[in-house]
Amino acid sequence: MVLASATDSEKHLEPWAAKRSNSLGRAHKEEEHSYRLPFQRDRDRIIHSAAFRRLESKTQVYTHLYQEGDAYRKRLTHSLEVAGIGRNVARTLGINEDLAETIALAHDLGHAPFGHRGQDILDDLMRDYGGFDHNTQALRIVSLIEHKYPEFYGLNLTYEVREALAKKGKKQEETLKNEFKQHPNPTLEAQVIDLADPIAYSTHDLDDGMEAGTITSEMLEECDFWKEGVDEIRKTKGKLSGKILRSQVVRYIINSQVTDLIGNTRKKLDELSLKSIEELRNHPYRLAVFSPEMEKKHKALKSFLRVNMYEHSRVRRMEYKARKVLRGLFEAFLDDPALFPAPVQKYFQIEKEKGLEKRIVCDYIAGMTDRFALEEYNDIFEPTSKVKR
Repeated sequence: MVLASATDSEKHLEPWAAKRSNSLGRAHKEEEHSYRLPFQRDRDRIIHSAAFRRLESKTQVYTHLYQEGDAYRKRLTHSLEVAGIGRNVARTLGINEDLAETIALAHDLGHAPFGHRGQDILDDLMRDYGGFDHNTQALRIVSLIEHKYPEFYGLNLTYEVREALAKKGKKQEETLKNEFKQHPNPTLEAQVIDLADPIAYSTHDLDDGMEAGTITSEMLEECDFWKEGVDEIRKTKGKLSGKILRSQVVRYIINSQVTDLIGNTRKKLDELSLKSIEELRNHPYRLAVFSPEMEKKHKALKSFLRVNMYEHSRVRRMEYKARKVLRGLFEAFLDDPALFPAPVQKYFQIEKEKGLEKRIVCDYIAGMTDRFALEEYNDIFEPTSKVKR
């Protein structure tokens, strides 16, 4: 029996919101919980997963190649920031906060070690074998790799959470995604998180770049969104400077994007007068979108970061080291599977018979934290290091 308090919590939601009553369920049937709704259970399963714990030691841009400290954002911090934005937007739009939060907490589970570039390196290594995309890898983790239940592999999350990962992941080939072809669009909650993610990472990468000194005040003269924020903050709060100004402008940039997303999405929903989640899923276009003006600002900010931060020599040098580590590990494990821990060796041999040996190597490396990848590299390649495994 589901307690009334659980079902009552969804009564206020809009007709097109995801709910327990319109969920497409789980791959493996389970009894309903007595006081937790399905998306709440999904959230808890993600939080208690090994992949989620590892996000604490996976970085965004500034990698743990021994020279970077703890001042910069990790994947875990980022996931929590996306979840906060997602919940606020979902609450304001009258859609499911629990689902939005759950998708946010799951969306980075598949990220490789060594920041943004780690994904690109693995994608290059897997180019002829289906590629690598962290969203699709997250789908593999929650569907196959995590193993905590005797009845099935994976976490047996609801269709709606898995669909969000499948439809955000575009690069990596994966048969698991075939299940989600029946609708053009995922839930509105998934669409919201697809924008909450870049709102969070672009703005906070900007913040981290300034903290690191990679982005200078001179560079910021070329960033119109930043200058707009400075002008607005000084109008209302006076002539601030330093970290206080930086914090307030970052806050302004986030708030501007979130406010625009809410307003523009609400406008589109009102124009369509949708009656159900099915109508939303089958609409030819996504409805959670920025206005054209904000889309232009958002893209300009990302372009600014690409030129002034992601391509900075300091970041490129870290990328060079990361490429050496990941390529070295990939080739070593593929060449000699006996280097794997015993449980992985057994699984590798089973999958090798299906021609999936490179995908298993990729799975293993993608699951590493920055520090563990370095330790594995030194353990295998450094002649004077003491073998630990």
